[in-house]
Parts: sequence; structure tokens; C-alpha cells
Amino acid sequence: MAVTLGIYYLTPWLRWDRGPSLPDQAVLIDMANRRFFFFMIEIWPHEFYFVAGLLIMAGLGLFLFTSALGRVWCGYACPQTVWTDLFILVERWIEGDRNARLRLHRQKKLDFRKVRLRITKWISWLLIAMATGGAWVFYFADAPTLAINLVTGAAHPIAYTTIAILTFTTFLFGGFAREQICIYACPWPRIQAAMMDEDTLTIGYRDWRGEPRGKVQKGKESETGDCINCMACVNVCPMGIDIRDGQQMECITCGLCIDACDDIMEKIGKPRGLIDYLALSDEERERSGEPPRSVWKHAFRPRTIMYTTLWSLVGIGLVVALFLRSDIEATVAPVRNPTYVTLSDGSIRNTYEVRLRNKHGDDRMFRISLKGDPALRVQIEGTPYEAVPVPADQMRNQRVYVIAPAGSLPADSETTPFRFWFEDVSNGDRVYKDTIFNGKAQ
Repeated sequence: MAVTLGIYYLTPWLRWDRGPSLPDQAVLIDMANRRFFFFMIEIWPHEFYFVAGLLIMAGLGLFLFTSALGRVWCGYACPQTVWTDLFILVERWIEGDRNARLRLHRQKKLDFRKVRLRITKWISWLLIAMATGGAWVFYFADAPTLAINLVTGAAHPIAYTTIAILTFTTFLFGGFAREQICIYACPWPRIQAAMMDEDTLTIGYRDWRGEPRGKVQKGKESETGDCINCMACVNVCPMGIDIRDGQQMECITCGLCIDACDDIMEKIGKPRGLIDYLALSDEERERSGEPPRSVWKHAFRPRTIMYTTLWSLVGIGLVVALFLRSDIEATVAPVRNPTYVTLSDGSIRNTYEVRLRNKHGDDRMFRISLKGDPALRVQIEGTPYEAVPVPADQMRNQRVYVIAPAGSLPADSETTPFRFWFEDVSNGDRVYKDTIFNGKAQ
């Protein structure tokens, strides 16, 4: 809980120097300029395949961990679980342990103490919920600046609306709905069975050791099993289930029942592990007194190896694509209305809309040239020079003309292929785009 909450609340405040023209927030979703910054990586809208790849990796990772260890995502990292655990922790600090909270809940008399504890708890929950919504909007703007604007009332109404919605949902879901969200709203419990098999290590009850249940009788030899029916496993379960009834859809694999049962086993002098991470394929071995197979044999099997391979291939592909992408990007679109123009001296002119994107943190000069028919020459609108400036980390729209002197083109074809070259004058990086010239010799 500390790790996941620390990542969520602190990440927007991390700084990363990208130069004077770019934001210095390490992780920033810049909606206004349609960019995503992640430390040294910058993702543009046309590079959304990186985000799609990360989502595919997240899905494959979820399949992998569920296949190996059951619903560990739900039990340890799901936001619903994390904030519910935090709210329960605050509730424990204010109202006391489970028995004390139950007594307070069942108390019909609404005295000053009950009102004070409830109001204190709800205010604490509300502050946490507000911090949750506030942290979320910091990912979409410069965090220090937005924090000042929020306090002074100068922030955009969308920021206040987003914080209000997330505050309400966090307060409601984490404080009151809790496990009901997992049972009735989340689709994952209903499809997790497809990811699990008899070798999945998930939480289970060793009924061959615990049954029949019975109380411990000092000084007498008992014919009952190790389970004393203390209900500790049920009392600590955030989903309110009895793991002794077998694996159930509601179980989120949080492991609280394991800890509770181990504590009881130590107190009564019995071996730990009555409730533990188990694989169904080991049941017969354990019933006969043999040790279970090693964790590694359960973790590395065809299904998990397949998920790991697919996950790795997608990750390697994204890394390769990230390091192979150019810092210069250009698109060329011929103007079709009109397709070409015949000038007074008989030469033919085509017009092209060129978009140049500079991914560097400083301004760059881009030289525009062409290669193809020697008769073709390029002319940049608005300047007599062959290069144009492109601001740092921005895109420039530039109209470019390509002209062919009269009688210089082949008479048997109405199109002439050629290639635009765009060169970064400062370091010599180049990219090209192939297109065609319309028109023929008169």
C-alpha cells in the first residue's frame, strides 16, 4: 500500500530537465499540445502505438500473474483494494480494532462519542479522497503551478470538476462500497478462471489436515483436525468469505487469512500453513504425506512461458521502435485543387503542403531539397532560402512549390516520381518522402 500510494501521489512532483522550451515535469500528459512525457521519452499523437503496446503488455502481464499466482493484482495492487485498505487502516486508528468497531456499529444510542468518532473518520476519508482527485489532475498540468491555481481559485473549472468527481467516487467506493465493487462491478472475477488451472498457486485450505474441526482440549488427546473453528480467517477476509469452503469468485488472494491462521496455529502449537498458497495438482501428494512440488515448477509451465514470451516480444518491439524512431518527421500532401498550374513562361508548378516536426528541445533549421528528375526545382513559400526554422518540439506547416521548366518533362507521362529530402542542418539527420509531380511537357 505504501509503495503504490507513494508512486501515485509523488510521481507528478518529480522533475526532469528537457531544456528551456519544454516542461520539466517527469511524467506529464500534455493534452493542450497533445503529447505525453515520461522522463526522457516523449510520445506524440501519431505514436499512440506505444501506448497501445503498453496496454497490451499490461493485459498480458495480468494474464501471466493470474495464471501463476491467482488474483494477486486484485489483492495487492488494484486501486480499489489499495484505497479500501487505506480507509480501513484509518478506521482502525480512529475507532479501534474489529471488535471495537462492531460494538460501535451495533450501538443504537447516538451519543457524543459515536458522533465524534464517525465525523472524525469521515473527514479523514474525505481528505484522502480529495488528495486522490488532486493527485490525478497533477498528471495533466505542471503540478506546482496547478497546486497554486487550485488554492487561489484560478484553475480551470475542469480541474475542480475532475477533483470533485474523483473525491466522491473514492469516498464512496473505498469507504462504503468496498468489496461490493469487486463482486458486482468488476468483470475480472468472472473471467479469472480462464487464466487459472490446476497448477496455479492460489490460496486454499488443507482440509485433509484441518478436518474434522474442533476445540483444543488441554491434557487430552484430540481426534479432531488442526482447525479449531476460531473463524479468524473469516473475520479478516475483506470479502467476507470462508476460504475453508474452497476457492470462490470473491477471493482476491490478499493472503490475510493465511496470516490470521498462522498466528492461531502458533498459539496452539500446531504447524503453520493450514491455509496457504496451494496448487490443486499437489493435493494428492500432500494427502499422502509427500511434500508439494517446488514453486518454480508451478511458476514455469507452458502457459506461463507462453505469456512471458508474448509479453517480452511486445516489450522488445516497443524498445526497438523507441530507439529507431527519428528526431525528424515529415509528411507531404500534394495540393489537388488545382493539380498543377501552368505559369506564363510555360513552366509547370505543383504545390505541396509539408509538415515538419522537430522533436528536439531546441529550435532547428530544416533544409528542403528534392531528388528525381534533374529539371525539377524546389521553391519554399515565404522565403528565398532553402531552409526553414522549426521551433523546439513543435510542428511547422510549410507550403512548398516544385517547378518544372517548359518542355523539360517527358511527353509520354502525366506524372513524374521524385523524392523530397528534409535535413537537420545542425547535425545532418535526414528523412525523405516519396511523391509525384503532375503535368507533362507542352
